[in-house]
Amino acid sequence: MSTQNNRNLETDFLGKTIFITGAGQGQGRAAAIGFAKHSANVVGFDLGQKISYPAYNRSSSKHLETLQQEIEAFGGHFIGITGDVRNYEHIQRAVSVGVEKFGTIDILFNNAGISAYGYAHELTEEEWDAMIDINLKGAFLVAKAIIPILIQQKSGVIINNSSVAGLRGMKRLSHYAASKWGLIGLTKSWAIELAPYNIRSVSIHPTGVNTPMNDGLAELEGTTALEIAERSAGNLLATPWVETEDVVNALLFLASDKARYITGSQFVLDAGLLTV
Repeated sequence: MSTQNNRNLETDFLGKTIFITGAGQGQGRAAAIGFAKHSANVVGFDLGQKISYPAYNRSSSKHLETLQQEIEAFGGHFIGITGDVRNYEHIQRAVSVGVEKFGTIDILFNNAGISAYGYAHELTEEEWDAMIDINLKGAFLVAKAIIPILIQQKSGVIINNSSVAGLRGMKRLSHYAASKWGLIGLTKSWAIELAPYNIRSVSIHPTGVNTPMNDGLAELEGTTALEIAERSAGNLLATPWVETEDVVNALLFLASDKARYITGSQFVLDAGLLTV
């Protein structure tokens, strides 16, 4: 990378490494690019294959490959590892590879998650279990593998990607809301447990985000993602959803020293949705 390009890249996270789950697409992919542009080393963890669940037929190992190409094109540092957040052995392997590659892990973005519609009384146990296991248990398992590293170095940040559904009930999304409310419990509990080690834990709560996941959900509903967003958002500001760059801007702040006294908190990006 040229000297000029070096000057163009911000260095807020120079020498820091972030571990991102669900890095192949959507918010995870945008976060990987955003942190790499701010000079962080990025470990991207993603299932890398189709999942047997509604709206999730787009995942592919190619996503991590193209993400690596995109990041390395501007001189960033990235390693992509396929695995399942429900499988602790997969997680341990990915963490080990990341530490071997970059020396340590400083930031965890628990982003991997799924969503699907369904009335509570019509959900199957398999649908419930998959939602909770990926969205909630997966976050716990990844943190379980990374927290000892953060404790040893007496510093770090954990950011859990919840949702506005983690702060309110939502029709036909009880299983999703339950998983996202659970992330708040993890966030607050980890903040208490890890404060003596100078480790912060926060959750973010976006309204609908413009990602490929919305296209899959829209197909199931027989409509378009934009129509669903406009019908269900209820945002005060004139936007049906937020863009991935809006989420990344929040992540960059919360993971930085500018937010050094923010822990155990819920950071809302909802265009005013929860105000009314």
